[in-house]
Amino acid sequence: MRRSAGPGPPGTSRRGLQAPGAAELQAELTELGAKVTVAACDVADRKAVETLLAAIPADQPLTAVMHAAGVLDDGVLDALTPERFATVLGPKADAARHLHELTRELDLSAFVLFSGIAGTLGDAGQGNYAAANAYLDALAEQRRADGLPATSVAWGRWGETGLAADGAIGERLDRGGVPAMAPHAAITALRQALDHADTVVAVADIQWDRFIHGYTAVRPSPFIADLPEVRRLRAAGGPAGEPGAATDGSPADALRARLAGISRAEQSLVVLEVVRSNAAAALGHPSTDEVGAGRAFKELGFDSLIALELRNRLTAATGQKLPATLVFDYPTPAALAEFLCGRIVGDGGTAAAPGLAELDALESALSVLDPDSATRGDIAARLRDLAARWAEPRTADAEAADGDGGTVTEKLQEATPDEVFAFIDKELGI
Repeated sequence: MRRSAGPGPPGTSRRGLQAPGAAELQAELTELGAKVTVAACDVADRKAVETLLAAIPADQPLTAVMHAAGVLDDGVLDALTPERFATVLGPKADAARHLHELTRELDLSAFVLFSGIAGTLGDAGQGNYAAANAYLDALAEQRRADGLPATSVAWGRWGETGLAADGAIGERLDRGGVPAMAPHAAITALRQALDHADTVVAVADIQWDRFIHGYTAVRPSPFIADLPEVRRLRAAGGPAGEPGAATDGSPADALRARLAGISRAEQSLVVLEVVRSNAAAALGHPSTDEVGAGRAFKELGFDSLIALELRNRLTAATGQKLPATLVFDYPTPAALAEFLCGRIVGDGGTAAAPGLAELDALESALSVLDPDSATRGDIAARLRDLAARWAEPRTADAEAADGDGGTVTEKLQEATPDEVFAFIDKELGI
């Protein structure tokens, strides 16, 4: 907030001068000639705001408000409780409403709200944060319609400071094509928005060639389709924005071309590498070394947000419309690769014999293992023993030992996939 008796504003936060950097900022502004007051105030508390405003001297009236608070509590939509919404809405939406209602009779020159691009474009796992930012944008529109000053800036990611400057959130945004903005450039954009009396404006640095892959992976987006950058990418053969219908030259087309004309086992290996590379990227790993074919996604460190990112990546990579529960339905890279391979190439018109798909999965899993020599020899010996026993003709006594006279082959023809895997595990001693 800003008073009229000097270039410097009184600043508020819930911790006042105890907030990190507050004392240093006050000293810096004072050296520049500003008169600065820092007060501890939870702006989500209406009574606290009333007390704060009442303490402003009459000879130094409030002339501007700038609201820049924000809190994150990210999670997929079905995990967001009313309490988690309240955590995020309080500092942004409730606080903005209090400032609006308690200052609307004052002669303000500016009422600035720091919104976020999540309220404009949306973001995975930020349903509550998107709602809070959309509220700020709507409040600015309402104030402007009422003849009151208002500017809401839907910010992208800031560099050096802010909720997503670095850490896991920053890494995820980097991978998604939302790099950090230089603070000086962001402040320049804010000055221009105020000079032009814009009501709601979005300011973000977006790498469209990376962003639109994930953004349009599940559904088309008419909202961004007419942007010049997006049109140029589409004209050059980039993503079309339609799930499952990528244009020529897309990752999905390239994958289908790689799978054409090779055996099902080879197709499984190719798709497995697609899964492993995208899983590694979603986790922020520089290589697939940590993403073993048989390691559970949960063991690898996947949570609901990373699982959603992998789903979006694989949707773009395969051209398939995939469920949000993908990682939980197919809990290892090998299992997920087999599912995706079946979706992409089908069964060629003939159903695979029971057991063959499971053997393909076993082959895919073994192909990426790197055991020591002793373990490798033991696995090879067990596989040779299993193959030798399957190659032996069945005797009448052996068939009778099966209980109902059926051969192992006949039993496998009727077995479920879990029963086939159980048989393989038993024979290999796993």
